Amino acid sequence: MNRVYVEAALRPGALIELPGAAAQHLARVLRIRSGQEIVLFNGDGREHAATIEGVRGSRVTVAVRDSRLVDRESPLAVTLLQSIARGDRMDVIVQKTTELGVARIVPVLSERGVVRLDASQGPLKAAHWRGIAVSACEQCGRNRLPVIEHPRRLLDYLGESRGNGPRLVLEPERGASPARQQIGAAVEIAVGPEGGFAPGELEAFRIAGFVAVRLGPRVLRTETAAIAAVSWLQSRYGDLTS
Repeated sequence: MNRVYVEAALRPGALIELPGAAAQHLARVLRIRSGQEIVLFNGDGREHAATIEGVRGSRVTVAVRDSRLVDRESPLAVTLLQSIARGDRMDVIVQKTTELGVARIVPVLSERGVVRLDASQGPLKAAHWRGIAVSACEQCGRNRLPVIEHPRRLLDYLGESRGNGPRLVLEPERGASPARQQIGAAVEIAVGPEGGFAPGELEAFRIAGFVAVRLGPRVLRTETAAIAAVSWLQSRYGDLTS
């Protein structure tokens, strides 16, 4: 069953036109036809059954039917504080951690990171990553979108933010075993760039209440570290079970 995110109110009996990219994918790639059924969601936690009413070129109209509450969110609210990775690595981080159930992603600019953004690029990047998160939710069955914040400087974030649960920072050389941490309903974990966080940044983390942890004896790439960290948290404290 194809799932489509729609940024609009969904009411039984309503007739709506699907957004451009989703409509084009259904019409041009999947060659969907009138009468076929799909699932719509708008981030409110519900799935809305719908029937294709018409396909005209790349325009697709659907009739919304009944809805049901389907909760696929983890009981553990994970905030990923991620140093922005270059190229498509950041896209992979957003996609895979969304599939793993991350609740919030905060992209940050760190001292050793190679990515530099000006004021105009930040909102565009956030919108791009949100689109990736939407596609990941369509694929994995989540009916709520993770929060994707606008990029900001790491030290600005640490000076302004206050955590509502344990705060962890990956530090492969001097971090403690994460198994010793007591995790409740929410946790924040920070992942650095390829060169790691600078000493001044690590001190800022300490002042902000972060505890240094490491994921085993090997140094991971930033995208691997983010996926491994969220996987470990979800498997031990969330809903990623065998």
